[in-house]
Amino acid sequence: MKVAIVGASGAVGQEFLRILDERNFPIDELLLFGSERSAGTKYTFKGKEYTVKLLQHGDDFKGVDIAFTSAGAGTSKEFAADITKHGAVMIDNSSAFRMDADVPLVVPECNAEDALVRPRGIIANPNCTTIMMVVVLQPLEKISHIKRIHVSSYQSASGAGAAAMAELEQQYKELLSGQPVTVKKFPHQLAYNVIPQIDVFQPNGYTKEEMKMYNETQKIMHTDAKCSATCVRVSSLRSHSESVWIETEKPISVADAQKAIASAPGCTLVDDPANLVYPMPMDTAGKDDVFVGRVRKDISDENGLTLWLSGDQIRKGAALNAVQIAEYLVKVGNVK
Repeated sequence: MKVAIVGASGAVGQEFLRILDERNFPIDELLLFGSERSAGTKYTFKGKEYTVKLLQHGDDFKGVDIAFTSAGAGTSKEFAADITKHGAVMIDNSSAFRMDADVPLVVPECNAEDALVRPRGIIANPNCTTIMMVVVLQPLEKISHIKRIHVSSYQSASGAGAAAMAELEQQYKELLSGQPVTVKKFPHQLAYNVIPQIDVFQPNGYTKEEMKMYNETQKIMHTDAKCSATCVRVSSLRSHSESVWIETEKPISVADAQKAIASAPGCTLVDDPANLVYPMPMDTAGKDDVFVGRVRKDISDENGLTLWLSGDQIRKGAALNAVQIAEYLVKVGNVK
């Protein structure tokens, strides 16, 4: 298996390397690609040193079986033809192709089979907040169809990349030392603050991030459920959280919901509020599963349920989901 990682020096690229190692993904040959800034950087994988090559047009992907790409939508669009022209499967972490009709958008716990039909050789990895939410909603959908979703996300600095994480840490240091606060990666100071905006605003008043949750949920779950989201940047360093309200066709009891979530792949139930036990970013960072708690009946709707979830945005929200897609393709013998 010949594997390539595009954007190897970024937060997600580095997580790709860790997860591929941890899960012992079958790799015979590894190629790392990056921008002019990161080209020449060296990384160690399974005891062997690799040098990041400059991503450029040509035949560098000849013989590659799977290419994990996480270098931004513009880069993915520009280099997709180079990556896929010799038969490589491109598993793309950007927003470039997610809503294209001929590109499957896949969360293995929900719609793994969609990855088998990829006319352009591209599989899109969904938005992080969408991934974590649908992993939890899928087992509930099997009990009763979900008609409506309301969600508020509490997204950590990690969602904006490694430089954003560094900026948050820098802001705290600057505030504590009385220095001017550096604000580059966020629209406002994030330290000691929350920012009710992720990505740019659309004409309907929602942000692009919020519309991703609406559109991507429908595509992944093959559902007509409508999702209204408010996405908020919070000052935690890593792991996103979400407060989710759903309305189903038939009532679902709390016990049935908890049982379904606890037994669902990719989910861990952490739900004992009487003893102050519920998922928090400081506990879910670095973990693979989406952790769920505070499952309760919605007192405003007989068919409503409310829950809280938290998960590592860089792992399940990005790199792990992409690797799980690749693992599924290898398992069913559908890489090329």
